[in-house]
Amino acid sequence: MPRSIDGFILDLDGTVYLGEAALSGAVEGIRTLREQGKRVLFVSNKPLEPRQAYAAKLTRLGIPASPDDVITSAFVLGYHLAHTAPHLRLYVIGEQNLLDELRGHGLHVVSEFADQDPKQVIQPDGVDAVVVAFDRTLDYRKLNTAYQALLRGARFFATNADKACPMPGGAIPDAGATIAALEHITGRKLELLAGKPSNLIIQVALDRLGLPAARCMMVGDRLETDIFMGQQAGMVTAVTLTGVSRREDIARMTRPPDFVIENLGELPAIVANLA
Repeated sequence: MPRSIDGFILDLDGTVYLGEAALSGAVEGIRTLREQGKRVLFVSNKPLEPRQAYAAKLTRLGIPASPDDVITSAFVLGYHLAHTAPHLRLYVIGEQNLLDELRGHGLHVVSEFADQDPKQVIQPDGVDAVVVAFDRTLDYRKLNTAYQALLRGARFFATNADKACPMPGGAIPDAGATIAALEHITGRKLELLAGKPSNLIIQVALDRLGLPAARCMMVGDRLETDIFMGQQAGMVTAVTLTGVSRREDIARMTRPPDFVIENLGELPAIVANLA
């Protein structure tokens, strides 16, 4: 365990807020960390909103933030593909923000045409890669187009692989279900994951913080993504019980997180004890 933690990477849904309300201890805990000179970065697997929207929401909830304080799986995927495979024609199972994000990186998105006119049919041979994301407009047409393209050799990418997204009224299916369906019916495996627990998103986050992994703490409510990713990167980890994880889940782990907290309000005390 390092003597000090100087950077914090915080998950959003189920960690900082749930729906339109900040979770207990979040506002006070983050404020205190900043007053102590700690750097705080927010990371979300949800590709539904631009970083500006997440920053505005955090600010509205009493946690001042700018777009540079936020990293999303959509941003990471667009950034990565723009630097490694800018020529690909992408068919996207995703919502409008993801299409805008990818186009904003100069990428060629072919799905926009069918979304504008359902009578137009995208030819699978014209797709170089399928991108799967959280999509509340998912229908059979989208699933079949992705299926046909993958059968013809298209590459297979995703923003995130979460099974469910926590919501105030209960969790709803996320991108993981769509990925699993396509893997099952095509026999293909996902080739590239941009979001948690991918190394891609954690490296972008660490670059933004300008700190080595050993001096950072990953905090989130998901053991299989937030905590696993932090451990793989060599970070100190803390799971918060404000989201999907429970103490009985942690007890079954062969490698549990370094800290288990009730909410983010406990983080300043942990920092003080490590100093």
